[in-house]
Amino acid sequence: MTENEQLLARVATKARNTRPWGWASLPEPVDAATVARAEATLGFALPPLLAELYLWIGDGGFGPEYGLLPLLDSAPAGEPAAVVQYLANRKSARKDPDWPWPDGVLPISHWGCAMYACVDCRSPQATVLLFEPNAGDAAHAWYVDAPSLADWLCSWLDGTGWYEETNEGVDLAPWADFAMRTTEAHAS
Repeated sequence: MTENEQLLARVATKARNTRPWGWASLPEPVDAATVARAEATLGFALPPLLAELYLWIGDGGFGPEYGLLPLLDSAPAGEPAAVVQYLANRKSARKDPDWPWPDGVLPISHWGCAMYACVDCRSPQATVLLFEPNAGDAAHAWYVDAPSLADWLCSWLDGTGWYEETNEGVDLAPWADFAMRTTEAHAS
């Protein structure tokens, strides 16, 4: 069994046994056509591990706090789907240039208070970022939550994420690529 397969098995076990807020049950996984439709709508590919979560575990409804957002359809708790939220954030950024949303940064989980866990779909390791707009301005709203999606999932599985009560006061590093990635977005 590969490392990714072992991780997916651990995630599947926890996903079957725990429910994030607002989810009564674990949704069925999506099919390959749904992933392809999401990627076509986004204009970029999902990182393989993220696609596998949706294909093999469920269409959202598992993970830390409010759990993974569904890929294309709205969640039972009224949260928008990941693709819908990404498109809304990009549209909003065009209207308000003070709050640019980087291309390829897909919101995957809502933390409440307008905060999102996001996957940088352009990074080879699928870096997970925290978008925290309550910081005051866009330049100070982006942090590296985990160097990879696999690391982010492991911190949830192991109870070591910054959001755990036992880890209060953990400082996340600012996302150093924010300025470069949003400048690229404005140039295109």
